[in-house]
Amino acid sequence: ENTSDIKGVILSGSPFSVYDPTAFTVDLSRIRGKFPVLGICYGAQFMVHAAGGKVEAAGSREYGRANLSSISSDDELFKGVNPGSQSWMSHGDSITKLPQKFSKIASTDDVELAAYKIEGEKTWGVQFHPEVFHTLDGMLLLENFLDICECKRDWSPASFIETTVNELKEQLGNDKVVLGLSGGVDSS
Repeated sequence: ENTSDIKGVILSGSPFSVYDPTAFTVDLSRIRGKFPVLGICYGAQFMVHAAGGKVEAAGSREYGRANLSSISSDDELFKGVNPGSQSWMSHGDSITKLPQKFSKIASTDDVELAAYKIEGEKTWGVQFHPEVFHTLDGMLLLENFLDICECKRDWSPASFIETTVNELKEQLGNDKVVLGLSGGVDSS
């Protein structure tokens, strides 16, 4: 299996609990320590659970705006993110105890372990959603992760279409290619 093109891995959020037998899992030994990894919500909880930490039902679903009351200022994932920055929570379970080598790097008033880093790895977990509009510094956090991954920022829908059309022309040996794209119901 060729992994030379992989720059980093994001383990996404999910409505599942880590205790749900139908929830997605991944062999973390194949990615942790080999690539930069960012776990978001369920992804963060999954890494904690797999390493022997505690993830427990939050009692009530933690949903809505929360402010980062403390941030480890020297952490490269949070570079430029200030304490008080608004984040968006949406989870039914919460991380209550970190495993060894996991260090807390951010909290909110209600979520003590809002973010962590694994010592000796480029591996982070956040229990909030940086990808949504309501997390005000979310794009900055994701850009910081791209920097950690040493990713170029040269992808665009236009470049994707151009590359895809050229590949289809090469494969089909045809001067005419019709390409229909949809971003789905949640595209903007």
